[in-house]
Amino acid sequence: MKLRIAGLTKESVVDGPGIRFVVFVQGCPHRCPGCHNPETLDFAGGEEITVDELFAQIRDTRLLQGVTFSGGEPFAQAAALACLGKKVKELGLDIVTYSGYTFEELLDMAEKNQEVRDLLEVSDLLVDGPYLAEERDLSVAFRGSRNQRILSVAESLKAKRAVEAVL
Repeated sequence: MKLRIAGLTKESVVDGPGIRFVVFVQGCPHRCPGCHNPETLDFAGGEEITVDELFAQIRDTRLLQGVTFSGGEPFAQAAALACLGKKVKELGLDIVTYSGYTFEELLDMAEKNQEVRDLLEVSDLLVDGPYLAEERDLSVAFRGSRNQRILSVAESLKAKRAVEAVL
């Protein structure tokens, strides 16, 4: 299985708690004005990599707390990321997924699309919602704008509503 990626960061401390391996997926339908990663918008851009090749890089990176799926829009490549996420979890690492969709939108999508459900279920934290330039705030941890939430995915799925994570 292949992923189209814009790039990788092997050691980040700004894309979720702890030291993280970040996968920036290529392609995004949201087109948020002021997007932090505009080079990731084009679905035909970036490069292809297999899930196994990417997993090998993650496995060989030391001192990680987890892996972050960012973008672009990770849920546009939900099947491949869910597959990668299952392998990552076997290493004992956690997963943070960023999405321009809200949890409520993703929950609705997951009713019709098992791949979306699978990616939600493998994610520990979800940073949800579009980037809103008018709500830009550099003081909010791991987010670009105040409207975005950091959610506990397991608790949110269980409650069938957004439950903010305690970090």
